Amino acid sequence: MTFHPRVLAALLIAAGMSLGLSTVGSRQSSEQTQFAAPVMMDLPDYLRPATDPAFGTSFTRITKPGVLGNGLACEKNYCTHRYSSAQAWNSDQSLLVITNGCSGGMCFMDGHTYAPLFRRARSIECEWHPQNADLMICVQGRQVSTWAPRTNREDVLFASTEYHDFHFGPGKGNPSRDGDRIAVRAVREDGETVVFAYDLKQRRKFPDIDLGHLGGTNGACSISPLGANILCLQEIVSGIQQAFIFSVEGTLLQKWTEHHRPGHGDMTVDEDGSEVYVGISKSDPDKYHVIKRRLSDGKVTPLMKYGEAMHASLRALDRSGWVFLTYGGDPDEVSARPDMAPYAQEVIALRIDGSGEIRRIAQTRSTQLDYRSETHASPSPDGSQVVWSSNWGVPGGPVYDFVSRVDWPEEPTLNRKEIVTNGLH
Repeated sequence: MTFHPRVLAALLIAAGMSLGLSTVGSRQSSEQTQFAAPVMMDLPDYLRPATDPAFGTSFTRITKPGVLGNGLACEKNYCTHRYSSAQAWNSDQSLLVITNGCSGGMCFMDGHTYAPLFRRARSIECEWHPQNADLMICVQGRQVSTWAPRTNREDVLFASTEYHDFHFGPGKGNPSRDGDRIAVRAVREDGETVVFAYDLKQRRKFPDIDLGHLGGTNGACSISPLGANILCLQEIVSGIQQAFIFSVEGTLLQKWTEHHRPGHGDMTVDEDGSEVYVGISKSDPDKYHVIKRRLSDGKVTPLMKYGEAMHASLRALDRSGWVFLTYGGDPDEVSARPDMAPYAQEVIALRIDGSGEIRRIAQTRSTQLDYRSETHASPSPDGSQVVWSSNWGVPGGPVYDFVSRVDWPEEPTLNRKEIVTNGLH
């Protein structure tokens, strides 16, 4: 017996509900969640909304190889957003930027319909300003600037003759929640690699923090969400990455000597107003668990049991109580291990209060071949949209970007403006 695809999808969703699976992005405890076997599905057409047959969520493929229109074009191998902890949308979600594989620079799309709008021939490190929807904050060479992609206007805020090789991270840097401060990694005149905080509003440079004294090689540095601290990731010896937390004045506050405890993560402000780093631990006693760690004293709180989580994103700044997790792994192996978190090739949202509450968002159907084929899910500022990548089960095939829609019930949230107003910054 054969079924029409829509009938088959409805039957699969109904079956999922009978098994207790979370559907249509509904909330559920991680203790109640069961493994959801991958559901086969043809690659959706470009810009044609589709429904995930496993969870009932709506999603759209937003890139394709070749010409998109309005001067935008994608490379044939991949065309995706930058990274899980990088904000893809501007603050009012009117624009979405694609940087990996955009031919000739940065591709800007409508933040809701994903229609191609314009391209900018830039390849420098720029991140969205978290409150001003018109601006990105850019770091390159010897200067820090703000840049308006729509008008292509750039204003230099800081230019130096004493430092060069400026980096925003590199790759894993974000501005503070109010957009006032960033951490700049640079090379000083004497050849030493340093990091310093810079206040864009006051146009004030903070003291150098000498990274060479830490030993090893620096991977990236970022200002903390409230702008008071700098987190640096340092590879001390091959394969061992430690974390160092400094005040913006240069005082060493914390040194996390365990490898990646956590790593592949992001920072946010917790319910009690403390800054935390959420990611995947790669050290005992919580190896391959999702954990959060408090910047002030290093306290660790487990959030999700042993599993195949690969990346964590806290870019839903207005829904800061949730981390968006990308899971990889072999579905057959995960389904055979009841001791593991029951997610494979999936994107979920997890509440970071330790309750284990989750929302299942998408099955990615991505066969992991290399770094470009990793999913790197990243939410919009309000968490209503999540961008993620997939090669749709074809090893070596094109890697596309998709956006899933998430419906959230009304509930009080502490947004970034309230955090500033309440004196937490």
